[in-house]
Amino acid sequence: MVIDGFKSYAQRTEIIGFDPLFNAITGLNGSGKSNILDSICFLLGITNLSHVRATNLQELVYKNGQAGITKATVSITFDNADKKQSPLGYEQYDEITITRQVVIGGRNKYLINGSNANNTRVQDLFRSVQLNVNNPHFLIMQGRITKVLNMKPPEILSMIEEAAGTRLYESKKEAAQRTIEKKDAKLREIDMVLKEDITPTLSKLREERSSYLEYQKIIRELEHLNKLYIAYQFVCAEERKKKSAEELLEMQEVIKKLKARMTEIEEKVKELDGVIKDLENKRDQESGSVMQKLEAALADKQKVEAVAQSAVDVKKEGLKAENKKKKELTKNIQDNKKALVSKEKDMSKLGQELEKLQAQSTTDQANHDSAQKHYQAVSAGLSSNTDGEAASLNDQLMTAKNEISVAETETKQAQMKLKHAQQEIKKKQSDLKKTEQGYQKDKSAFDDIQKNMKALEAEMNKLGFEEGRDEVLAAERRTLSQEVHKLQEHLETLEARFPQLQFDYKDPEKNFDRSKVHGLVCKLIKIKDVKMATALEVSAGGKLYNVVVDTEVTGKKLIQKGELRRRYTIIPLNKIAARSIAPDVVRRAEDLVGKKNVNTALSLIGYEKDLKAAMEFVFGSVFVCSDMNSAKKVTFDDKIMKKSVTMEGDSFDPAGTLTGGARAHTNSILEKLSEFTEVESKLKEKQTKLHEVEKELNSLKHVAEKYTTFKQKYDLKVQEAELLKARLEQGSHHQQLEDIEALKQSIEEQEGVLKKAEETQKKMSKKAKDLEDKIKNAKAVREKELKEAEGEVTKSKKKMEESGRKMKEKYQETESLKLEMEELQKEVETYEEQIKTVEETIAQFEEQIKDLADKSQTTKTEVKEAQEALNKQKDLLKACNKDISQRIGEQKDLQKENHSSQLKIQELEHKISKFQNDSKSAAREVESLLKNYDWIIDEKKYFGHPNTAYDFQANDPKVAEKKIGKLQESKDKLSKSVNMRAMNMLGKAEEQYADLMKKRKIVLNDKTKIAAVIEELDQKKNEALTKAWEQVNKDFSSIFSTLLPGARAKLSPPEGQSALDGLEVRVGFGDVWKESLSELSGGQRSLIALSLILAMLLFKPAPLYILDEVDAALDISHTQNIGQMIKSHFKHSQFIVVSLKD
Repeated sequence: MVIDGFKSYAQRTEIIGFDPLFNAITGLNGSGKSNILDSICFLLGITNLSHVRATNLQELVYKNGQAGITKATVSITFDNADKKQSPLGYEQYDEITITRQVVIGGRNKYLINGSNANNTRVQDLFRSVQLNVNNPHFLIMQGRITKVLNMKPPEILSMIEEAAGTRLYESKKEAAQRTIEKKDAKLREIDMVLKEDITPTLSKLREERSSYLEYQKIIRELEHLNKLYIAYQFVCAEERKKKSAEELLEMQEVIKKLKARMTEIEEKVKELDGVIKDLENKRDQESGSVMQKLEAALADKQKVEAVAQSAVDVKKEGLKAENKKKKELTKNIQDNKKALVSKEKDMSKLGQELEKLQAQSTTDQANHDSAQKHYQAVSAGLSSNTDGEAASLNDQLMTAKNEISVAETETKQAQMKLKHAQQEIKKKQSDLKKTEQGYQKDKSAFDDIQKNMKALEAEMNKLGFEEGRDEVLAAERRTLSQEVHKLQEHLETLEARFPQLQFDYKDPEKNFDRSKVHGLVCKLIKIKDVKMATALEVSAGGKLYNVVVDTEVTGKKLIQKGELRRRYTIIPLNKIAARSIAPDVVRRAEDLVGKKNVNTALSLIGYEKDLKAAMEFVFGSVFVCSDMNSAKKVTFDDKIMKKSVTMEGDSFDPAGTLTGGARAHTNSILEKLSEFTEVESKLKEKQTKLHEVEKELNSLKHVAEKYTTFKQKYDLKVQEAELLKARLEQGSHHQQLEDIEALKQSIEEQEGVLKKAEETQKKMSKKAKDLEDKIKNAKAVREKELKEAEGEVTKSKKKMEESGRKMKEKYQETESLKLEMEELQKEVETYEEQIKTVEETIAQFEEQIKDLADKSQTTKTEVKEAQEALNKQKDLLKACNKDISQRIGEQKDLQKENHSSQLKIQELEHKISKFQNDSKSAAREVESLLKNYDWIIDEKKYFGHPNTAYDFQANDPKVAEKKIGKLQESKDKLSKSVNMRAMNMLGKAEEQYADLMKKRKIVLNDKTKIAAVIEELDQKKNEALTKAWEQVNKDFSSIFSTLLPGARAKLSPPEGQSALDGLEVRVGFGDVWKESLSELSGGQRSLIALSLILAMLLFKPAPLYILDEVDAALDISHTQNIGQMIKSHFKHSQFIVVSLKD
C-alpha cells in the first residue's frame, strides 16, 4: 500500500510486507490504525462516506487541504498470481495496481496499472472477486457484532438469505406482488368501462350500421356506374376523333405516295424505251462469230480428253491383269504350303515306319547270326543248352544232375523251416488269446477315435474352408487399404486443384435413389480426341458444370434439401429442350470448308444413350472448326448462322461477337478430367475389391471359428489316436500279432521255395532222362539236329533278306518325299519373288494411272469449261430475247398502273372531305367531357383495360345506363333517414373496445406469468436457503468450537416453526444447551456473534477480509483463538486485523 495526503498521512507512506494470509495493525488510540482501513475502503470505491468518518471527499485530504496538500492518493498492489481467483479480464497480469486520487475542488479519478479507468470498471473488477465495499460482508466492525447479538429469528434468517443470495429475490418478489395488485385494480377498471359505457354504445351503433352501409353501397355503385358510362362516352368520342384523324392522315399519305408513284412510272417507261433499244442492238452483235469459236474449241478439247481417258483405261487393264496374276501366285503359295504341311505329316509317319523296319531288320540279322552259330556247333558235335550256348550232351547231363541235387537239398531245408514255423505259429496263437481282451478294448477305442476323426474331417470338408485363406485375405486387405488411402490422397489433391469438378450433396430424403442424379456434365462425357478438349470446353462454357438429373422433381429436391455448397444449374432429362444442328446444315458446312475442317461438337464426345437430351442441350448447336477462317465462314454463312469454336478456343457467334486471343498456358480442364476420372475409377475399383475382401473375411470369420473348433477337436483326436496306436504297438499282444504275421509270411515263402524246388526236380529229371536217351542215340539225334539247324539258317536268312528289302524300299520312299518337299519349298520361294516383282509392277501402274487420271481430269475440266462457255453464250442469247420481251411487258403494266392511280386519287379526295367533318364533331365532344369531369385526365389510362373499374367487357356501359336511374331513386329515399356519422362512431367504439380487451389480456397474461415465476422461484429459494442454513450451521459450530474450545453452537428454528420462518442461536457446553444468550458472559456473546458472521462469510468467501477491533471485548486468549480459527477455516483469504492488543 502507498498512502499520500490521505487523512493523517501527510507524507507519502509505503506499507509493504503484507502476509498472504494474516496481517495485524496494532497501536495506541489515535495512531492511525483505522485510517489505513479507511484508505482501503476509499480505494475500493465506498459511496457512503460516513463509514470512513467523513461527510465529503475533501475531508479525506490531509487537514482538508489547508496545510498545502491539495490531494489524497491511495495505491494498492494486489497479488494476481493465482489465476483461479483472478478478476475477469485480468488473467494476463501477475500483479494489479489500483490507484484512487481525490483533488481539492476537482474530480477524483481511478488508475488500473497506470491507465485511467472509470468508476464502473473499478467496481466491476472488485465485484467479480466478491469485494463490494457498498455491501461489505468482508468488512467486520465492532458495532456489527453488537448488532448481531440483538437480532430476532427472522433477522438472523434474513442474514442467511443475504448469504445465500435470496434476499434480493425477496425484495423483487415484493415489488412484483405490488405490481400484481396494481394490475388487478386496472382489470376491475377495464371491466367497469366495458360494462357501463362501451358495450351499450356498440349495440346501438351496430343497429344503425346496416342502414348506413346500404346507403354507402348505393352511393359507391352509383358513382362507379356514372364513371363507367362517362368513361365509355369519352373513349367512344376519342376513338372517333383518333380514327378520323388517323384515317385522314393515312389517306393523305396514300395520295402522296400515288402521285410519287405516277411520276416514278413515267420516268421508268422512258428508261425502258432506251433499255429495249440497247438490248436489240447487243443481240444482233453477239449472235455471229462468238458462237462458232466456242463450238470449235469444245470439239478440240473433247478429242484431247478421249486420248487421255484411253491411256488411263489401258493402264487400268494392265493393273487388273497384274492384280489377277498376284492373286494366282498367292493362291499357288497357299496350295504349296498346304501340300508342304501334308508332306511333313507323311514324312513323320514314314520316319516312324522306317524306324520300325530298321529295328526288325536288326533283329532278323541277329537271329540269322544265332542260327548260323547253332549250325556250326551242331556240325562240330555240340548241342545247344537252354541258354542257347553250345555244349556237349555229357556236360549238359552233368549240369542237369547237379541242379536236381541242389533242388533236393532246398526241398529238405524248406520242409524243416516250414515245420518249425507251423509249430511256432500254433504256440503264438495260443499265447495271443491270453491278451486278446485288453487289446480288443484298446483296438475298439482306437477304431472309435478313427470314426470320430473321419466325422470331423467330413464336417471340416463341408465348411469348404481353406487353411491360411484368412491370413492371405488379411494381407490383401492391408495392401488394398494402403492403395485406397494413396488414391484418396491423390483424388483429394486433384479435388483441391479443381474444386469445380466436385458435386457433393446430402440425400434430400430417406432411402433416396442416388442413381437419379447422373452428375456434372463434364464428368459424363468422354473426349474422342484430346486435341479437341479446349474447343469443347469453350463450346459448353458454364454448362460444363451443370448437374444432370432424371426429372425436375429430383432437381427440386436437391435444391431445397440437398444442402448444396454452392449454386448449381440443374438439367432435368425429362424437361430439357434438346437442340441439334440439322443434317443439311452440317453438309452445307462440310461443303463450305471441307469435312476435315469442321465437326459438330456433339460428334466429338462419347456419352451414355440416356443422356442424349442433356448433351444436345449443352453441345448440340455448336460447330468445332480447325482454324479461324473456317469458323468465320461457317458462322456467318447465310444458310448456317451457327456458333463456331476453333481448336485454340476462339469463338464466333452469328450475332457478331468474336471471343478469343491469348489463353493461359494451362491444360484444359477436360484434359485434366481424364486423369481425375482415371484416379476415381481406380479408387472405385480398389474400394470394390476391398469391400469384397472384407465381405469374404467377414463371411470367413464365422466359418473360420467353426473350422478352428473342429480342427482343435480333430487335433485332440489325432493325439489320442497316436497315443492309443503307440500303446497298441508297444503291447505284447501287438508284438505277438506281428510275430504271427511274420511266421505266416515265412510259411508262404517256404511253401513257394518247396514248390519251385519240386518243379525244378521234375524238370531236370526229365531233361536228364532225355539227355541220356540222346547219348544212347547220339548219331540219329545229331543228324536230326543238324537238319533242323540247317533249316533254321535258311529260314532266318530269308526273313533277314525280306526285312532288309522292305527297309530299303521305305528308305527310298522317304528320300523321294524329302525331295518333293524341297521342290515345293523352292516353288514357294519362287512364287514369293514373283509376287514382289508383280507388286512393284502394280505400284508403277498405280502411279502411272494416278498421273494419267490427273491429266484426264484436267482435260475433263477443260471440256466442261468449254461446254459451260458455249451454254452460257446460248443462254445469253435466250436471256437477251426474253429480257426484251419482259421489258416491253413491264412498260404496258406501268402504264396501266398509272391510269389506276389517277382514279384512286379522285376517290380518296372525296373521302377526306367527309372525315374532316367527323373529326371536328368528336373533338368537340372530348373537350366537353374533359371540361365537365376533371377525373378523366387522371384515370383515362385505365379506360377499357381488363381487370380494372373501367373494364367494358365485364361491365356493359349500356346496361349501366339503365341501372343508374334505379339506383338514383333508392339513394334519394335513404338519404332522408340514415345516420351519416354511425360508421365513424362505430369504428371508434370498436377500436376502443378492442384496445381495452387487448390491454386486459396483456394484464391477465402478465399476472399469470409472474405468479408462475414466483411459485418456481419460491421453491428454488427454499432449496437454496435450506442448503445455506445447513452449511452455515456446520461452519458456525466449527468456528465457535475453535474460538471457545469445549463449547458448541447452532442455528435452529424456534419451537413450532420451520427454518424458513426464522432461526435463533443456541449455545451448548458439553451436553447442556443454554436456554438464552443472556446466560453467557460478554466475551462469550461477542465470540458467538463473531462466529456467526464469519460462518456467513465462509459460505461465499472473499479473497480479502478486514476485522476492525473485533476483539475489543475479549481477553488475550480469545484473541489467540480468533487467529487459530482464521488459520484453520480461511486458508485461501487474506486477513487484515486492527487490534488494540499487541
